[in-house]
Parts: sequence; structure tokens; C-alpha cells
Amino acid sequence: MSTMIETEELTALRAAVSALGRRHGPGFDRAELWAEAGKLGYLGVNLPEEYGGGGGGMAELSIVLEEAGAAGAPLLMMVVSPAICGTVIARFGTEEQKRAWLPGLADGTKTMAFGITEPDAGSNSHRITTTATRTEEGWVLNGRKVFVSGVDIADATLIVGRTSDARTGRLKPCLFIVPRDAPGFGRRHIEMELDADEKQFELTLDDVHLPEDALVGDEDAGLLQLFAGLNPERIMTAAFAIGMGRYALAQAVTYAKERQVWKAPIGAHQAVAHPLAQAHIELELARLMMAKAAQLYDAGDDFGAGEAANMAKYAAAEACVKAVDQAVHTLGGNGLTKEFGLARLITAARVARIAPVSREMILNYVSHQTLGLPKSY
Repeated sequence: MSTMIETEELTALRAAVSALGRRHGPGFDRAELWAEAGKLGYLGVNLPEEYGGGGGGMAELSIVLEEAGAAGAPLLMMVVSPAICGTVIARFGTEEQKRAWLPGLADGTKTMAFGITEPDAGSNSHRITTTATRTEEGWVLNGRKVFVSGVDIADATLIVGRTSDARTGRLKPCLFIVPRDAPGFGRRHIEMELDADEKQFELTLDDVHLPEDALVGDEDAGLLQLFAGLNPERIMTAAFAIGMGRYALAQAVTYAKERQVWKAPIGAHQAVAHPLAQAHIELELARLMMAKAAQLYDAGDDFGAGEAANMAKYAAAEACVKAVDQAVHTLGGNGLTKEFGLARLITAARVARIAPVSREMILNYVSHQTLGLPKSY
């Protein structure tokens, strides 16, 4: 990417992470790469320096995930642990919470999962039924969550619950740190048709007792704190998708240059070349919107970042699905073999369209928030 868009520091970070990713490459050991990336300071580039981070922002963190993915070694938990949980704790946590969690999240020795989705509410934070009741000792949580990534490898999960407002009686979202071994905190592995190291879980919270300081941030700030974590999640999902799309495209381009059926390599034929060129253009455009979203978020423009992050996630997911599809198509039968490793990306690419929010909900967001069209719900 041109230095008109990225500073020399960002370009250097991109090159360094790319080299690390290529060293590990496809078939990488997730735990090994995570540990090395943490040791080198890449996992915590967005976290404050005084807590062991790099003092950067989403611009830096999104580059780390994108380049790891482009090398065939994506780290999905980056979306959750440093981006969502690290950001929320850095922005709203107490001094004790920051000291307890940020250094570990930054160097990769601690991992935190994020639980928002519920069986009956999806990601609609207004319909979340996991409740937090205040007690003399702190809080009691009850509820269920689904599709929570990496709970088995996480030291704790940042759970979105709802507390009742004494003044209005209405429920409002709040965030709680729940340790993995908390009594009453159960998990069930959800079998997925997805080739990924990070497993998905259904969580049950059955009278989970938490101390007062498990609450992150102000009880009254609710949605503000929640969305402070969701914008980075969308930016990082875009980075995940762009990295995957770039990896698939690079495989297809290499193959199209070398594969010869008649006199010229198949890449000389426009029916092969043009779709790959289109895929590249769409990935680059999505990357620009991701950079814009990261820049707005890092500048403290939460509203502007929300719009751009949604658009970036939408564009990146669409570009990724097309790039993967075209890559598989370019390789023909080889695109479905284990040797080339592209077929597994067909399912993985779909994840970016569905999570953390569906493309239809993003279209709703743009319809209402950007274009000012009336709501149907």
C-alpha cells in the first residue's frame, strides 16, 4: 500500500509481520505463532505503552492480522482478545483491571474471549437476556451464550449481561469479566463444519457469583462501552477477510502463471486473468475502507468509525468470498485438494459474511444511519 496512505512505521510493521507469517505459513501451530507474535509485541500494538502495549491503535493491529492471514497463518483470537477485550479494558477498566489484564493480553500470555451472542437474541444487544443481579458481595450472572470463540484457551470471558435500572426498571447492557473456572460457568463445544483451530462454544451461566470489580466500566455507560468494543471487532473482521482473500488470490496467481494446458500459461487467458484482477481490485478497495475506519476509531470518532467499520467489514467479506471462489475456480480440481489448501477457505470465507454481524444488518445500518431511510423494525 502506498506511503501516501500508510506511514513508514506502518509499512515496516506490515513487512515484519509478513515475514513472521511466512516463516510459520500454512499448517502453522497456532499456539507457537501466538506466543512468538506476543513476544515480538505484535499482539498488543493497540494497547497503552504503560501496560506493556505498543501505544498504537486499530491501524496497527488490523495490519498485524491482515498480514498474518495473507501469509496463510491467521490468528482469529486477535479479533477478540486484544481488539475487543483489550480495547474495552484500556478505555473503561479500573486501574486494577488494566494492571491485571493488559500486560498479559499484550504479550500473549493471557487470552480473553468475548460473549455477546445468545440463542434467541443473536447479536441484538437490546434483547440480551443474560442478567446480572447486584448482591452484597458483588454480582450474580444467569444466562446463555452461543458461538463464543476460544473459551477453552481463554483465561476469562468478557460477558455482555444486563442489569436492571432502579430508576426505570429497564435492563441495560454491562460488561463482566468471568474467569474460566468460576463455579456455575459451563461450556459445551459446538461442532462446526469449519476447519479452524479456534473452537466455538455454548456457555451457560448458572448463578455465577462475581466480585464487585468484575464489572468493567461504569454501570450507567452500557451501550457506549459495548460499542467501543464492537467497532474494533468489525475492523478486525475486515482484516481477517482481506488477509484470507489475499492469500487465496496469491495462490491462484502463482498457479495461473505456471499452469500450462496449451501454448501459454492459463493466466494469459482473459477469462482467467480478468476475474483475478477484479478480485484484487475489490480487496484493495476494502482495504482502503478498513484503513479509514481504523484511522477514525484511533482519532476518537466513534460515530464515524462505526459507519466506516461496518462498510469495511461488508466490503472485505464480499471481496474475500469472491477471491476465494475465484482462486478455487482457477485451480480447478486442484482447488479442492488438501495439497493446495484452498477448499477449506470456502467455509472460512463465509464466516466474515455472517459474523460478528450479518451483511443484511450492515445494509440496515447504512440504510438507517447513513441514508436516513425509515426502519422496518
